[in-house]
Amino acid sequence: MASIAVCPGSFDPVTLGHIDIITRGAKVFDKVIVAVLNNRSKQPLFTVEERVLLLKEVMKDLPNVEIDSFNGLLIDYVKEKEASAIIKGLRAVSDFEYEMQMASINRKLDENVETFFMMTNNKFSYLSSSIVKEIAKYDAPVGDLVPDIVENALKEKYSKIK
Repeated sequence: MASIAVCPGSFDPVTLGHIDIITRGAKVFDKVIVAVLNNRSKQPLFTVEERVLLLKEVMKDLPNVEIDSFNGLLIDYVKEKEASAIIKGLRAVSDFEYEMQMASINRKLDENVETFFMMTNNKFSYLSSSIVKEIAKYDAPVGDLVPDIVENALKEKYSKIK
């Protein structure tokens, strides 16, 4: 039986840190479904559709990575996809506290789904989508934080806002 894992997140926008976690997860699991969360409580810069398209482009060279989006509870989505694992990237101890809580509730909702934490590469430990957006908003280069296509999308998006 193939091992399927879901790697959920907002990915607003996808960063090199996200790509590192997805790529490493794809070496461990037969299939990784990158699931873009449609979080109604946040005001994202990119639409869900835009985030899915950007992810499809940057992950196109990994044949065992699928890009999708979802609404609702992660555990319901994981069950729908017949996955047995959730992959979460951790940058710092502060991430762990929140993610441990989420892993615990997911385990309570379905004890057959395991959560796997992957420590981010040290060179990305400071990196977040929020930081990327803040830098890009002021026309500063972010090419060493995100793929070129994402940097261009950020420039285009912020040029329309100004």
